[in-house]
Amino acid sequence: MRILLVEDDQILGSSLKKAFEKHAYGVDWFREGEAGLSATRDNDYALAILDVNLPKMSGFDIVRAIRLRGDKLPILMLTALDSVKSRVEGLDEGADDYLVKPFDLDELFARVRALVRRREGRTETTLKCGSVELDPAAMVVRQNGQQLHMPSKEFHLLRLLMERSGRYVTKSDIEYALYDTEAMKESNTIEVAVYNLRKKLGTDFIKSIRGVGYMIER
Repeated sequence: MRILLVEDDQILGSSLKKAFEKHAYGVDWFREGEAGLSATRDNDYALAILDVNLPKMSGFDIVRAIRLRGDKLPILMLTALDSVKSRVEGLDEGADDYLVKPFDLDELFARVRALVRRREGRTETTLKCGSVELDPAAMVVRQNGQQLHMPSKEFHLLRLLMERSGRYVTKSDIEYALYDTEAMKESNTIEVAVYNLRKKLGTDFIKSIRGVGYMIER
């Protein structure tokens, strides 16, 4: 899944690009509005994330141009302006959602997933792999219809693996996405969580290859 990011702040743009790539998104990052708008003509993005205050061409200008040509690309606006007027302006121009800086990465990813689901015509949020169902909103896991007790760390690890089902996820990716990497350098937290999940879901539910990572099959 490829997304467009237009953000002129070097530190924020670089951080967001790395965060999205860690979650297996492809990212085209531009620091100027004109370059970002041009990219939307040449690429089929799943989503665009636009900063409002850009040099020369604002995020509002980009949204307006995209909508004038009839493009229904999902658009999430980022702004430091926490005012009703600015939010209304962006939504009136055709943006789909709005997030005020500073924001939490978990909220950003949740909004991105919601916009992508909407574009694909999906309203359900439940993840399903084999006999296991996971409801991220309710933080509930069921196997064969029976609810399982799932501590927070196990739940979030299982959610990450199910979201990326069919692909191996490395330990470093898990550390980056879910845990405090510095605190885990001498820890076996991930191995313990995987062991506990296998006890509950079956030894073959989570596959692993030493030096590669963990995977749940689709």
